[in-house]
Amino acid sequence: MKNTPSQLRVLSIDIGGSHIKATILNKKGELKMEYDKIATPAPANPENVIKTINTLVKDFPAYDKISVGFPGYVKNGVVKTAPNLGTDFWADVDLSKKLEKALGKPAQVVNDADMQGLGVVSGKGLEMVITLGTGFGTALLMDGHLLPHFELAHLPIKEGITYDNYIGEKALEKEGKERWNKRMKKVFKILKTVFNYDTLYIGGGNSDELTFKLDKNMKIVTNADGIKGGARLWLNEGEGKTKRAKVKPTE
Repeated sequence: MKNTPSQLRVLSIDIGGSHIKATILNKKGELKMEYDKIATPAPANPENVIKTINTLVKDFPAYDKISVGFPGYVKNGVVKTAPNLGTDFWADVDLSKKLEKALGKPAQVVNDADMQGLGVVSGKGLEMVITLGTGFGTALLMDGHLLPHFELAHLPIKEGITYDNYIGEKALEKEGKERWNKRMKKVFKILKTVFNYDTLYIGGGNSDELTFKLDKNMKIVTNADGIKGGARLWLNEGEGKTKRAKVKPTE
């Protein structure tokens, strides 16, 4: 029996530099199981990542669709860059097609910060999402509409130093928490001045390392919150894919 939209089950996967996380969502983005994770393989080439995903989800409940957040620039399911996994491995790999073949269900792949954004924003005004993990992820949404292909991480914050270099995980390990927090204060000031966002959402594992008080319109969000965006990629099925993804404002 074919599932109706109200019965839709989505396998939502977040591919990170250190771990690959996954869960099953319903149409509303509600978790139907606790999300599980497994270490990202090394080397993190397409073959190894897909094998690892197969291992992670082999005992999951049944699902109808697949949504994936990937740490890099993704266009129409095709990876263009993968700074923390190896762009040489990933450039021009159609990950959506590879996953459809491996798992046997329709798949959509977007930037990981984009998927997190769809999972956490309210759908009101200009909302910005950043992820502090192995690298620095960024996403922008206007009234719930995703503005894809936004890669602030690769902009230089000063000569020869990109945001990824400046506040990524390697910088945290090298500089220590106190100095890294000073850098984060500087970055937040730049984001506030440049984007004039209504709300800034901060995700990723290293968001736990922030030690200073945030503005009232800045919110820490969890990986579990972000992975819920996988359901919203399929809200407008049949009308196109990522570019039409939209969050409905909450009441």
